[in-house]
Amino acid sequence: MSIQKQSDRKHLEQKLPSMPWFVQQFIDYKLPDLSPSTLLEYVRDYESFFGWLRAEGLSEANSNAEITLLDLETLHMDSIVGYRLHLTTRTESTNSKITVSRKLSALRSLFHYLSQIAEDENFYPLLKRNIMAKVEIKRIHKPKDTAARLKGKILEEEELLEFVGYILEGYGRDVEGNKQAYYAFQLNRERDACIAGLILNSGLRVSEIVNLNMDDLDLNNKLLYVYRKGHNDETFKTPVYFREQAKDDLQLYLGLRQARYKTPRKEKALFVARPNGSQEGKRMTKRAIQAMIIKYAKRFGKPYLTVHKLRHSFATDYYLQNDIYKTKEQLGHASTETTEVYAHLTDKTMSDAIERRLES
Repeated sequence: MSIQKQSDRKHLEQKLPSMPWFVQQFIDYKLPDLSPSTLLEYVRDYESFFGWLRAEGLSEANSNAEITLLDLETLHMDSIVGYRLHLTTRTESTNSKITVSRKLSALRSLFHYLSQIAEDENFYPLLKRNIMAKVEIKRIHKPKDTAARLKGKILEEEELLEFVGYILEGYGRDVEGNKQAYYAFQLNRERDACIAGLILNSGLRVSEIVNLNMDDLDLNNKLLYVYRKGHNDETFKTPVYFREQAKDDLQLYLGLRQARYKTPRKEKALFVARPNGSQEGKRMTKRAIQAMIIKYAKRFGKPYLTVHKLRHSFATDYYLQNDIYKTKEQLGHASTETTEVYAHLTDKTMSDAIERRLES
């Protein structure tokens, strides 16, 4: 099991006792099919909903664990509409349409299980009436819309190489007047360029980068073995190829990984950091990698660029040279529907290329 999944599984187990017994039963039912990370999000969504029920007087329970099936069975449609309004307009930080859709989908999954799958001792459904079956959840993730939001916010063509080069050299020139920033740059530039270059030449997710171990790397064959998101066979790692450009950066980083970061031999992580005050290197965190990319992106003149948009940048570039099925496999998508985003993005890329050709 990956490092992130281990952490989420632990948090999931900590939260479950605060949930009603039927939610715990639902999570046990879903555990073989969904990752701990997804189920943890489900539980957080149920915490929000049950807390709202109690605050609105729609349940007499004193805690979320005391919410009853009858509380759910007797909900009116007006209550669900009220909860949707609460999510979109009445909270201190309102939720996006995507977040609201996800929260309602989590509820619909629970209600479906209780009304269609789970049974009592007399073989009757646990939930006799499913109010969530009446709720229409509109599809939010339309590939064309996602592509429209990404245009202008990813790296294209020569920028992929330029960004890695900037991390290695350009950023240092920009911050050399700041001793602290320049020291951090000198310490980490090879590692940081290696991480950015690997994403831009393989399309790996940040969680997949974080979970990489030394023995997952086959440098000669330009291969990495990763736990893919949504893959439920924890004994299987998927082979993912990376381009030749990433190989030199990896060799450079590997040459200094142990000495520069004082990495103990017991540390298996491929990418390590040595936090302030620490005597030895340890696995980099997801948050550290995300913050690192944002830091360089701002100076590079791409303030909207994030670690996930590096993945989008690779995918768009890769799709220009391959079909949708190869792109799907390289990115680890569950279906080609997700990969369609890059078909729409490359429409714009191709039209721009034609215009440049005509102007030259």
